[in-house]
Amino acid sequence: MNLWRRYAPGRIGRVFGFLLTVFLLIRRRDRLLWYRPLEPEALRDRITELGASFIKLAQVLATRADFFDDRYLEKLRQLHDEIPPMEDAAFGQVFAAAFGEQSPFGEFEPAPIASASIGQVHRARLKDGTPVAVKLRRLGIARQVEADLRILAFFNRLFRPLFSTYTRNSIDAVIAEFGEMIRKEVNLATELGNLKSFSSAYADSGVIFPRPFERFCSEEALVMSFEEGIRFDDREGLGRLGIDFEKVMERLVLFYTEQMLVRGFFHADPHPGNLLIRSDGSLVLLDFGMVKRISDPARVAIIEMVKSAHEQDFDLYISACKRLGIIAYEAPMDRMAELASRMFEIFNDEHLDAVTMQELAFGVMASMRDFPFKLPQEAVYILRASAIIEGLGTVYIENFNGVKDILPILQRNIPRALGADKGPLELLNEEFRSAPLRLKQLHSAIQKASEGEMRVHLSERQIEWLAERLERRIKPLRRSVALLFASLFLFLVQGEGTWLSWTLFGLGIVGLLW
Repeated sequence: MNLWRRYAPGRIGRVFGFLLTVFLLIRRRDRLLWYRPLEPEALRDRITELGASFIKLAQVLATRADFFDDRYLEKLRQLHDEIPPMEDAAFGQVFAAAFGEQSPFGEFEPAPIASASIGQVHRARLKDGTPVAVKLRRLGIARQVEADLRILAFFNRLFRPLFSTYTRNSIDAVIAEFGEMIRKEVNLATELGNLKSFSSAYADSGVIFPRPFERFCSEEALVMSFEEGIRFDDREGLGRLGIDFEKVMERLVLFYTEQMLVRGFFHADPHPGNLLIRSDGSLVLLDFGMVKRISDPARVAIIEMVKSAHEQDFDLYISACKRLGIIAYEAPMDRMAELASRMFEIFNDEHLDAVTMQELAFGVMASMRDFPFKLPQEAVYILRASAIIEGLGTVYIENFNGVKDILPILQRNIPRALGADKGPLELLNEEFRSAPLRLKQLHSAIQKASEGEMRVHLSERQIEWLAERLERRIKPLRRSVALLFASLFLFLVQGEGTWLSWTLFGLGIVGLLW
C-alpha cells in the first residue's frame, strides 16, 4: 500500500501508458498489436515527465534495435538526463545529511554547474583552498527509484504472458540489469569505488580522472578534485584552442578499445558532459556512476565477431554470435548465411558513408526480428557507449562511422586483447609453468571417466535453448492431460458420460497421439 500511496493516481496512469507502449511495441515483433501506442515524440515527452528511473531505462532501450524501429530509437536517443536543480529546502537537507554541522568547505557555490536526475554538482573550495567538485544525491531519489523498480516489475509480470520465451528472457535481462545499474548509480559510495578502481586500472592511459577526497564522501555526497577542460561537444571552444580533432578521436577510440576488448572494464556513459579536453589535447573523463565489466567469454566472443567479420569467416562469426547469446542455437543456417553476408558487406565496404552505413544496419536489424534473437546486456552497454562515441566523431569528422574508422584500430589491438602479443619465450615459459596443473587436470578427467562420473557443462545460452525446446514438447502434453482430467472429473460428477465429457476425452486422446 505504501507503494501505491507513494505514487499519485495520475503518475501511475502515466507509468502504465509508457510501459504499455513499450511492451506492445516489442510485442509487434510477433505480429500482434491491439493497442495504438504513443507516437515517438509523445513517448519521449512522457519519459521526461516520469523522471530519473524512466529516463535511465529509456537510454538503455535506445540501443535495442531488436525491440523498436528506428523512428522510436531516434527519439529515445534524444533524451537528456538534465533537469532543474533541487529547491533550497531539499538542498539544505541533503547537505546537512552529507556533511553534518561542520562543513569542510571554505567556499561553496549554491548554484550547481550540472544538474541531472540522480544528483547535482557544485563547485567549492576546501578550507585549505583546494578547488573541488561536490556531487550531491537528490533528496529521496533512492526511495523513488525503488518504487519505480517495483512498479516496473509489476507491469512486467502483467505483460509477460504476451511474449515468446526469447523475448521474455530479453526483457527480463534488461529489467534486471537496469535495476542493478540504477541502484548502484544512486549510491555515491559505489561511484567512489568505481572511480578508485578505474583510476588504478588505467593509471598509465594518459587520460585524466578526478581525485577523490574520501574522508568527505558518503552515500549522499562525492567530493573530488575539480578538473578544468572544455566539453567534447563545444566545437567553438575547442576550435579556439586549435585542437586536432582526428588525434583526439583516435585517442578516445584507442582508450575505449583498451577498456572494452582488452581489460573488459569500461565507462559506459561517455556522453559529451562527461568528456572534457584540456588545452594540451589531453582527455578528462568524469562521472563513474555507470561502469561495467565484461566477462572474459563475452569479451573473447565480441573480439572474434569483429575478427571474423573483417576476415569473412562465416563459421567463426556464427559461433561467436551464438556464444555471445545474440543468436539462438536453433537459428536456421540458410538465413544466418544471408545475415552474415550482409554483415560482411558492412564491415568491408570502405566506400560506405555514415548515412548508408546506418541504413544498412537498420535493414539488418529489421531482418533479424524474425529470428530467435536477442541482445545480451553486456552487448547493449557496449553498443550504447560505441553509439555515443560515433556521435561525437560525426560532429568533427566528415563521414566518421563506427566501422570504417574504428575497425583498423580494433584490428591492431586484437592480438593483444587475445593475449597473442607475447613473445615465443614468454609463451613457452607460461606453458612450462602450467604443465603440472594441466597434467593433474588430465589425470582427474581420466579417473572420472573410468568411474562413470564425467560431467558435461552447458553454457547459459545452450540451457536456454534446451529449455525452449523442452517447453515446446511439454506444452501440448500438458494440454492433453488437462483435457483428460476434465473429462474424468465430469464422468465422476455426473455418473455417466455426456457429450461434453466424451468430447473432452476425445480431444485429449487425439492430442496425446499427435
